[in-house]
Amino acid sequence: MRSLIILAAALAFAGPALAGQTVTLKADTVDSDGMVTLGDLFDGAGAAGHTPVAAKPGAGIVLDAAAVQGIARRAGLDWANAEGIRKIVVRGGGAGSANATTATRANVDVLTYARNLAAGEIVQPADVIWGKAAAAPADAPSDPDMVIGMAAKRALRAGASVSARDIGSAQVIKLGDIITVLYEAEGVSLALQGKAMGAAGVGETLSVQNTASKKIIQAVVTGPGQAIVGPAADQMKTVRSTRYAVR
Repeated sequence: MRSLIILAAALAFAGPALAGQTVTLKADTVDSDGMVTLGDLFDGAGAAGHTPVAAKPGAGIVLDAAAVQGIARRAGLDWANAEGIRKIVVRGGGAGSANATTATRANVDVLTYARNLAAGEIVQPADVIWGKAAAAPADAPSDPDMVIGMAAKRALRAGASVSARDIGSAQVIKLGDIITVLYEAEGVSLALQGKAMGAAGVGETLSVQNTASKKIIQAVVTGPGQAIVGPAADQMKTVRSTRYAVR
């Protein structure tokens, strides 16, 4: 599912201008054909209700409210959006479904997922958008750059608020990989080969078995096949722990 897929064909299929006919955003709707129209979103759309807004190939889609307002205006509809809604979540379903279009009307700005993400999927720039919520998660990131490029730790739902616990660094080391562990401090530099006892991404702590002594050590991953221990590792863990503290 891709959010903000506003169809370029909207203008071509727009009905006759309705001279600024006032409409209101629906509280409930069900879309079962994979195409969101103005009629799905607004009460009183009339003939302009057939105007397409977005393709919805999946279970739902998050639309940018300003873009929807523009399409409605070009089709002759006037949606004032007095509540200052920033996103509209359209959920799909068959006949009789209780799925709904949800307009967020709370006052807290939060980052939300623009589409469903599978576990392990990398967050792309178009996958997060700002929305409104009653409250933000305690570990909510304050900047999209904190999220983009990270990997989903579990399946994530479109429209849900972004939380730091949802995401982590993309895995660059897999279970069983033979990696190089470095120690550097005060001019001393040592390296050893170890076996990864789990999977991890950059900045994450990983258990590594020394291939010579068979002892298990804790190292911080710095890249594919690379990890560090000692003061540099402690510093890297400190930076990682404060990444989401500033909001």
